[in-house]
Amino acid sequence: MRIYLTDGTEGCFYTAAFTACTDRGCIVTSARSVQLPLGAETVCVREDAEKRDRVKRKLRALDGRCLREIGLLLRRGCDTREMTALAYLRRIVREGGPVRDRLAEPEVLEAMTEIKKVTGEAHNFTGFLRFMEGANGVFYGPFAPDNDVLELILPHFLKRFANQAFVIHDTARRKAALYNGRDCILTRTEEKVDVALSAYEEGFQALWKEYYRSVNIAQRPHEQQMKAYMPVRYWKYMPEKQ
Repeated sequence: MRIYLTDGTEGCFYTAAFTACTDRGCIVTSARSVQLPLGAETVCVREDAEKRDRVKRKLRALDGRCLREIGLLLRRGCDTREMTALAYLRRIVREGGPVRDRLAEPEVLEAMTEIKKVTGEAHNFTGFLRFMEGANGVFYGPFAPDNDVLELILPHFLKRFANQAFVIHDTARRKAALYNGRDCILTRTEEKVDVALSAYEEGFQALWKEYYRSVNIAQRPHEQQMKAYMPVRYWKYMPEKQ
């Protein structure tokens, strides 16, 4: 058995798929904590532009929409994402065309289910992401999504805040989108980022917390109802839950 270790990028996955597509029984993963089976051969994959492009051209010829779907699968926040994507890719190649509607096939059903988890979380964060006004006038929006959705939600906020400088910070993956009102870049960040809040923001958060305390009845806790309206994983950066 061969285990193809990638660097987690889409290009490296397609490079590995060039060989792994026909290498039955192999494993493709970017997880560094993978347990090696007895006698397994480890192959460290580096992105190869020629192999990557050949695989993508083949898939584009078979099903133009599948490249986006595979890209979404590779954004899943689980160690099995590459294998789910590989199984879906293999099915497309085997059938010679689109297979997304064949939900009776286990690999197709799994792929479509995982894609919905990514797109669903991205949709939720377009509404749940909270921004704080920094002392320098830049709005700061930290979040820690289960999946790698920063690039998916970014177009929404670029359109919504076209004239406002902001930072969207994925604290789980230590990367951020920086927008100055004209240009936007993606960059790596430190594990912890300290942001000085504006006086207005501090006052606003204090008022919001006071409102939350005033409407809450300690003798009648309603945690379950709150969790039903909004899952706990969205609470981390909400002022009223601090």
